[in-house]
Amino acid sequence: MKICVVGIDVGLTTAKAAAFDDAGNEICTFAAPNPRVAVSRERQEIDMEALWEVVSGVLRQLNAHLSAAGWSVAAVGATGHGNGLYLADDDLRPVRAAIASTDSRAGRIVASLDSDEVEQCRRLTGSIPWTGQLGVLVRWLHEHEPESLERAAWAFSCKDWLTASLTGAPSADLSDASGCGLVNLSSRVYEPAVFDMLGLPASLWRLLPEPRPSDEVVGAVTARAAEITGLPEGIPVVAGCMDCVASPIGAGSSDPGDVTVIVGTWAINAVVVPATSEPPDVTINALLPDPDYMLAMEVAPTSAASVEWAAQLLGARSAAPVTPRELLDAAGEVPALADGILFLPFVHGAPEHLGASGTLLGCKGSHGFPHVARAVAEGITQYHRVQLEKVLRCGASVSERPWTLAGGGAKNPRWAQMFADVVGRPMRRQLDTELGARGVAQLAARAIGVDPDRWRSEHDHRLVVHPGADRSAYEQQGKTFDRVLRAMSGVWEAAA
Repeated sequence: MKICVVGIDVGLTTAKAAAFDDAGNEICTFAAPNPRVAVSRERQEIDMEALWEVVSGVLRQLNAHLSAAGWSVAAVGATGHGNGLYLADDDLRPVRAAIASTDSRAGRIVASLDSDEVEQCRRLTGSIPWTGQLGVLVRWLHEHEPESLERAAWAFSCKDWLTASLTGAPSADLSDASGCGLVNLSSRVYEPAVFDMLGLPASLWRLLPEPRPSDEVVGAVTARAAEITGLPEGIPVVAGCMDCVASPIGAGSSDPGDVTVIVGTWAINAVVVPATSEPPDVTINALLPDPDYMLAMEVAPTSAASVEWAAQLLGARSAAPVTPRELLDAAGEVPALADGILFLPFVHGAPEHLGASGTLLGCKGSHGFPHVARAVAEGITQYHRVQLEKVLRCGASVSERPWTLAGGGAKNPRWAQMFADVVGRPMRRQLDTELGARGVAQLAARAIGVDPDRWRSEHDHRLVVHPGADRSAYEQQGKTFDRVLRAMSGVWEAAA
């Protein structure tokens, strides 16, 4: 039998399971949509048992394919969206529906926090509190659903819930725990000042599993999990990592100074910095599996999620619904700047802009579907630029190498060119399909003794996109975008 490793990647939209050989080559992938539910305007939740059924289903499909092709799975790891909150009891059964990281019910809590205490915690943990953060959501439950916390034994991230379902034991890793703003980056243990800032009793620290290195084996696939998923019983399961960390690893963009831009449900804009330095002043600093480095990141649910929203909205009454790909194709039918329409991509809010909502400005009777489609793509890209500029202003040292562009922005050549024009930097399109799964599978391979250098691949310089003729126009649009963004804060607050 040939040996392979499996990476599970569960975002807010899709669950994937992918297998890789010992050189990091993708063998096959299976995927299915996730059961995320918009409970209300501000609340987004996930049925944890239904999610596990979806993940088990794609794993069964994967393992059936691997077995038929003569492959044997030797190890597995999971990655998933960071933050949000997955509560489980002593028997690792869900206490309530999980709260997604796009949830904004805790906005008033974040707005009420003491700014000096927030800054103190930022210097220790490298992260600022925001509405979908794990600790902030625990505070919301402490106020509004204390009975849920009383029944809970564990507060997990998404991938920790999946890992517990595989192994029958609670675990956490340093990437997710630090990305949730809970870990002192110097000591690498939970920071008590965080709960003090959030007004939470120290007794609730009991909910947090001890954070382990991402590539450490934390258990083995149980007999029950093997029966449900098709994975071999007893194979090792690593702690895994949050998807913001797994994707740069999978893309080969984890060297010092490497910049990665991920166009997924969330916008991820990250640079690799020394872990020993003072945390850059960004929304999240997450520890990498390499103990010498961490990722300084600006993140928000403002990227491809807005394309999906716009496609559903604009095609809701048509006989054939509009797909995200069709929306991006329509964007190419009109010139740059969308004839003056600006889109602010906050349909799911953003950590830095309390109360922000999706906003279209400049619409006229002469505008049609292609203009709005172009404005949506441009607005998403401009906000990636805003976040990248904040990362650069924080003093992070950035490599001269082209920045890695992954996700939907990389797969669509027109959008990739837009990124290069808006950001003003050469962008390397990363076209590998399952970067998150590949990144965490590499950690699983390392745990069973596979040389990680075997997973390194040479970058294809033919995939580098350079700023083009629209660069100067997008620079001017960017100045307008920034002015509008500043001006809208009061409007959003009033509307909220």
